[in-house]
This record gives sequence, structure tokens and C-alpha cells, in this order.
Amino acid sequence: MIEARYHGTVNVLQDLFANDDRAMQAARAPFDRAEWYALLADTGLTPLIAIANDGEDCTALALTENSGRITPLRNWYSFTWRQLASDTAQSEDLLTEIARQLKSRGHRVTLEPVPDEDGSATRLARAFTKAGWRTEVSECDINHILHVSGQSFAQYWADRPGPLRTTLKRKAKKVDVKVLTHFDDALWDQYEDIYASSWKPEEDHPAMLRDFARSEGAAGRLRFGMAWHEGTPVAAQCWTVEGGAAFIHKLAYLESARKLSAGTTLSAALFEHVIDHDKVDLVDFGTGDQSYKVDWMNAARPRYRIDCLNMARPRAWVDLGRHTLGRLRDPAPVELAPAPPRR
Repeated sequence: MIEARYHGTVNVLQDLFANDDRAMQAARAPFDRAEWYALLADTGLTPLIAIANDGEDCTALALTENSGRITPLRNWYSFTWRQLASDTAQSEDLLTEIARQLKSRGHRVTLEPVPDEDGSATRLARAFTKAGWRTEVSECDINHILHVSGQSFAQYWADRPGPLRTTLKRKAKKVDVKVLTHFDDALWDQYEDIYASSWKPEEDHPAMLRDFARSEGAAGRLRFGMAWHEGTPVAAQCWTVEGGAAFIHKLAYLESARKLSAGTTLSAALFEHVIDHDKVDLVDFGTGDQSYKVDWMNAARPRYRIDCLNMARPRAWVDLGRHTLGRLRDPAPVELAPAPPRR
């Protein structure tokens, strides 16, 4: 028998991970861990944690809700969102029970950005469809990655575009770079100054990012890079490493120092560190299809939006009407999942 419950605190995730070894093993990225959701809750997001278990297996969805709209517990620092804990053969039944009970809480569930290289998007879409939701799946973002494939940094670098290699050769000596594996408050202050003077938009929750970097440093997962020109900090990047993968979280450089190409030099130093020292198999550049990422990466993966409407609720029909109008204007309509089963 499957039991599904809902909780208004992320503490239940900490208990889940502490008591379930399989949940810890299923965590393959920072965004799969209870600590990440605790940081998100600290920013003011209201958690809705759905957990289902059948006595042997357990799965969880970290959500939030607002006026009948249910969405992932996430912000723009999150590369992905997916189910937590179990990804066994039984997890789809557990997800289906969560989806069925969510119908009593709202008219619409929108899940994004969901990966599918591990089957997450397929599994979630199928579960919500089985539970009677009208489910649509569409591609919402791109994730650029590097498959290292056992290469050394020298081998990787030899395959980079000629202009990129030339830039590093010409500009590398103009800055001094350092890669740290621990957190340093003073250097993080300098990073925040660089970011504030860069082309980047204003940070949503800088305190969350600082706390995340501090905890990753304490765990030995932080890779923080800084570049200086004549003693002045001009570029900074925040990466983490775990599970054989490196994640590029933040990068910024001073607009006034653009001609130094300090970002290129610093990126090369971090790629060298994670490839030659950490021996990662994968480098993940997060979401976004910016053209410069192609120079550094060798593959891309789609990220999906799973939009689910509870047609028993009048507000769902309003949203469906808006969807339909959008599809009439869109030359590339979304892919529709199979219709919910008739009851």
C-alpha cells in the first residue's frame, strides 16, 4: 500500500536522506540534496514537500504552491529539478500517487527544468497522466556539457576552437589566477564586487549563494577561481565538484577589464583543475544557450517543462484556453503527452 503525505518544512527531506542510503546514492548533483532545499527555504520560499512510500521504496517532490499553482521549489541558481530519493522501478507508482493527491490542492502543476537523460521527464509526465492530469511536455531550456571521455586537459584544449586557444596564448600572462578548494570570506567579498560591476543582472539572493559556497567549501567540493591584474581582482568563478561532475555556477569579470580576457584565462585554469586534478567525467555549464558555451563544451541536453492541468477545476480551463491561443501563434507547438485515461 502506498502512502503519500505533504509537509510544510524541508526538515523532512533531511530526515529522509539521513535514514535512506538509497536517497543519498540517488543524489548526483547539488540540486538533489536536502541542504540545497534548506537554502531555498531560507530565501523565503514556502515549501510543499510531497513524500510517498510503500514500506520499501520512497520518493519525494520538493514543491511550492501559490493560489492553486504548484511549481518546483527552486530559483535561478538551480540547474535542474527532478524527483528526489528513489529512482527504482517502483518510483513511478509512488509518483502517480503523489500526482493523484495533488489534484486536491490545485488546478495546475508546472515542473521545470526537468532532465530526461535519466528518464526523469518521461517518468514524471507519465505519472501525472496516469493520475488524470492533462499533461503537456515541451522543451524549455538547453544544458551545455563537456564529456571529458578520459582526456587530459592538454588533449581537451587541443580540440578547442582556434580563436579561443589564440586568446589564451596572447592574454594568459596579463593576469594572475588562483583556484581555491576552500571558502574565503574576503575573496567572496571581492567576487561580489566584481559581479556588481559586470554585465550580469543583479543577484536575486546573494546571501544564499554565499552560504552555498561556504558549505561546499567545508565539504571539499568548492572550486573557486579568482584572477588579478596588477593586484586588482578582475574576474571570479564559482564551481563545485561531486559525483564525477563539475558544475559551473557563477562567473563574472569587470567590464573595465574586458580587453584582458581574464575570464578566458580563469576558465582555462578551472577546466585544467577539474580535468587533471579532480578527474571529472563531465563538466556542466548549467542552463542557457549562450553562444560562448559552445567553444568550451562538446554536447547539449534539453531541459523540459511538464505542464499539468486538473480539468476538474474551472481555472484549469482558463489556462487551457491561453495555452491553445499560444499554440496558434507558435510555429513549433509543444509535444502533447498521451491523454489522461478515462475513468
